[in-house]
Amino acid sequence: MKPHLLKMSLHHEHSFNIRHDIAAHFYNKWHYHPEIELVYIVKGTGRQFIGDNIHHFKKDDMILLGANLPHLWRSDEKYLKKNSRLKVEAIIIHLTPDCFGADFFSLPENRELKRLFERAQQGVRVKNNTRNVVSEWMRQLLVAQKGERIILLLRILNTIAQSRQTKPVCSKGLVFRYDPSETDRMNTIYQYIMANFSGKITLGQIARVAHISPHAFCRYFKSRIKKTFSRFLMEVRIGHACKLLAETNEPVSNICYQCGFNNFSNFNRHFKALRGMTPLAHRKYYQDGS
Repeated sequence: MKPHLLKMSLHHEHSFNIRHDIAAHFYNKWHYHPEIELVYIVKGTGRQFIGDNIHHFKKDDMILLGANLPHLWRSDEKYLKKNSRLKVEAIIIHLTPDCFGADFFSLPENRELKRLFERAQQGVRVKNNTRNVVSEWMRQLLVAQKGERIILLLRILNTIAQSRQTKPVCSKGLVFRYDPSETDRMNTIYQYIMANFSGKITLGQIARVAHISPHAFCRYFKSRIKKTFSRFLMEVRIGHACKLLAETNEPVSNICYQCGFNNFSNFNRHFKALRGMTPLAHRKYYQDGS
């Protein structure tokens, strides 16, 4: 697939954008853009797909995305229901590496910032106190004027660059190449998986959704997502199980079947292989507030 290229509108008096979004749900198309993006989730839950990574997002999550790193934010079903009154909320910064001039981030004093932009090609998850400090500056930046905007942005970037409270999102060395002749096929595949992962999805079914043969689909999917379809589907199911285990008291056996598994022992085995702990240990870890 060729992800959607989003073009950001830039105010003629500003060198970078910041906005405060409040909406029914987040933009749920697989897309990319040449701007670096810093996202702070004020309110909302769902699943994010960044490069080859699948992760549940929630309130207070913060991610720095590099230029042209494809991503998709899918809000939970409760936000997507027709009569839902729920809202998601986020503060988002977009900037280009040359927003302060072609050579600004190449200055010797800015080497750490340039390295941060390179790290952002994998995505950077910002955590703990660093996130708390940066989110407050992002709120201030929403109302800042003139030179204060530049000072705050540099504080934000420098704080993330210097922090040890960050974590890469995608696999190291991951490279995405886009073929302009392709359609929105991957969006269709993503949406079908998210709507049907709790049931059985055969290779034949998903190949028909993509309008190609099963053999061609396997090659197509792995070349775009850098993992097999079966692995991707397993991660979606286990990710949903993690969310239910952390947020509900539903019996583990029920969660197993709600997430598309038809064998409890297989569920336990795959869960432990992906998460490094049993489903019950995962529940205890999160519900005890560890």
